[in-house]
Amino acid sequence: MSDEPNRGALDRGIPERGAPDRGIRESGAPDRGAPDRGVRNDRPEESGGDPWTRLPSMTPGAASAAIPTVTSGAPAVRAGSAGRVRTAADRTAAGTDGSAEPFAPTGRTVAPSPLDPGASRDPHAIHRTLREEFPLTYDPLLRAWVLSRYADVATALTDTRFTHGHRPGDPPCARAHVDVDMAELRSVTERTAYVLARRIAERPQADLVADFCHWLPAGTVAAAVGVPYRDMMRLVRGRAAGALAGECGGQIAVREKALASFLGNVLADPDQVAALRDAPTGLVAKAWAESLRRDPPVQIAVRRTRSEVRVSGGVIPAGASVALLVGSAGRDPERFREPDRFDPFRDDPGQLTYGSGFCPAVLLAGLEAEYALRALFTAMPRLRLADGFRPDATGLITRAPRSLIVRPGG
Repeated sequence: MSDEPNRGALDRGIPERGAPDRGIRESGAPDRGAPDRGVRNDRPEESGGDPWTRLPSMTPGAASAAIPTVTSGAPAVRAGSAGRVRTAADRTAAGTDGSAEPFAPTGRTVAPSPLDPGASRDPHAIHRTLREEFPLTYDPLLRAWVLSRYADVATALTDTRFTHGHRPGDPPCARAHVDVDMAELRSVTERTAYVLARRIAERPQADLVADFCHWLPAGTVAAAVGVPYRDMMRLVRGRAAGALAGECGGQIAVREKALASFLGNVLADPDQVAALRDAPTGLVAKAWAESLRRDPPVQIAVRRTRSEVRVSGGVIPAGASVALLVGSAGRDPERFREPDRFDPFRDDPGQLTYGSGFCPAVLLAGLEAEYALRALFTAMPRLRLADGFRPDATGLITRAPRSLIVRPGG
């Protein structure tokens, strides 16, 4: 495979930096004004309807506003946790023997919310408290029960007792996509990545989010379905995207954010740059999966229970909305060693952003990550982050760096 594909019509059609209509937005994603770089407010808007209706398509469109009856008594599965179901109104919780007892002396009687002020900048402290002290809690802001541990979140994403949600790579994808030309997908991804990389190679400074990540996922879909690049922003989220990958193909903004986090994780560590610069496809795929684990683009997914479901902190009632903290699950120390560390070589991988089944959108996301690295390092061998710049992810529902300022010439 050539390192320098021909530019073709794609290069002539890409708008220059600063072109209008930068607001890449997927169906159902939060829309607080272009560009869509993450959720800006620390709490959902109190007007304009249910905030869950603006979530990515991997989540349902509505959540119950009623606080369900607490069902407790499930045994804890983690040392140091009382295994309680806690709500803002409760001052007691059931212990592992089913009896009521006071809260452990942690100084908290109310669980923190993933929507608390400051969570957009640093949700990890909140996630840690929820995992350790509140494995199951009802959140009035989310209007849903909250699960934060890896084992519980992974169960809810795959167990048929949880409904109203879909991830790319879940079983329905394999049944929906039977005629996919993977060679063509690989070709258009490679071509698009190299065109974009060459366009910024001669600049003294560039923003990889605005100038590369913003364009690659949408440009790949546009090229794959034959949409002229200048019309891509207007058309690719509709029938054009559906022609490629149906419901999953429209998640362009999710892939954009995942790619930004991936490049940020790699470029933030010179050792990773050295390891991945000319890495084989298998190692790049491991690094991509590791980035999805550590910094998933969608932090919160929502499901609804068909029946009562026992989890590590208690029992969730039937018909209840459940918020799954994917970002918290990916940093659960009970599942991962040194969970905050980006380590493509780890022997305990496990991302939850995508399912494990066949889906063109999942494969396309991996191809975009692979050819992003190859194209950028080929066009800019000395590429590095700008002096003093560190990637800073923000967002509540979706999360990624808003910018990646780099020096193409080193």
